[in-house]
Amino acid sequence: MSHFDVCNGDADGLCALHQLRLAFPQKSMLVTGVKRDIALLRRISAQKGDTVTVLDVSFDANRPDIVRLLSKGVLIDYFDHHTCTKLLSHPGLRAIIETDSSSCTAILVDRFLSGRYRLWTIVAAYGDNLDVSAIALAKPLSLTSNQLSELKQLGFYLNYNSYGDTVEDLIINPTELYSRLHCYTDPFIFLYTESIVEKLHVSYTADMANAVHCVPYAESAFYGIFILPDAAWSRRIRGAYANKLANQFPRKAYAVLSPTVENAYTVSVRVPISGMTTADEFCLRYPTGGGRATAGGINYLDKNDLYEFIKAFQMQFQRLANH
Repeated sequence: MSHFDVCNGDADGLCALHQLRLAFPQKSMLVTGVKRDIALLRRISAQKGDTVTVLDVSFDANRPDIVRLLSKGVLIDYFDHHTCTKLLSHPGLRAIIETDSSSCTAILVDRFLSGRYRLWTIVAAYGDNLDVSAIALAKPLSLTSNQLSELKQLGFYLNYNSYGDTVEDLIINPTELYSRLHCYTDPFIFLYTESIVEKLHVSYTADMANAVHCVPYAESAFYGIFILPDAAWSRRIRGAYANKLANQFPRKAYAVLSPTVENAYTVSVRVPISGMTTADEFCLRYPTGGGRATAGGINYLDKNDLYEFIKAFQMQFQRLANH
């Protein structure tokens, strides 16, 4: 029998799996990738008696392969916080899915493990731009402000590394990053020991310097749309830049687009937490869109649809502001 661990290659996915495997060591085959590579179960060829653990990738995006694997007698554990329009009921499926805007997959795993590896949960929450949740999780631990800052930095850089159209865009392959991460029970020791953290810091600093010099394609008091140039740095920084803008101006909605090699755009969307339309609701209008309440994205927006997207974004979030 074989076991497969499937997770998103961002901070939340990697930290969620890390916690689970610290608690329950398991020889497995890891399936992960860039943040937008979410239909990961299609890579798995499993047979009756095999087991799969899935973390932090959309149930809806993987539904056909979930059905395929379950029909073969594969047992699946599923942890996720993204939009799920309809959950399957099957004796071979155990699913813990919660779409609350204050939650992430690592928080679901944290509850499952009764807070056993809470520091890694805090790293994941910070990486998912859930600062309020991270601070609440940290409160019982009596961490210093400097320690919180270090955990936030780690989560931020782990998440930054996941953005790109291909693994070649990234600073380090998420598979290798997880293998390094999993050597450490304590995230502070990882921070102080692994040179990859400094490498990510240097890369992020350079990429963000490029991004902040980009002028908005369209902007109002209620939204901002940025179209970054066609370059590896823009694909890496897209999500982090969207988060930075959302944190600086929390009452505005943002769309940050970067060109892909397929004559299209990848889009990161951030919306105010109090908005009438959530990020996932807006992004789900597009075939490759999805996400959660405050943060969503579109994996493939054809260049021919760019004008329509811009118009729809402007109308949606200008209209929201008028309510």
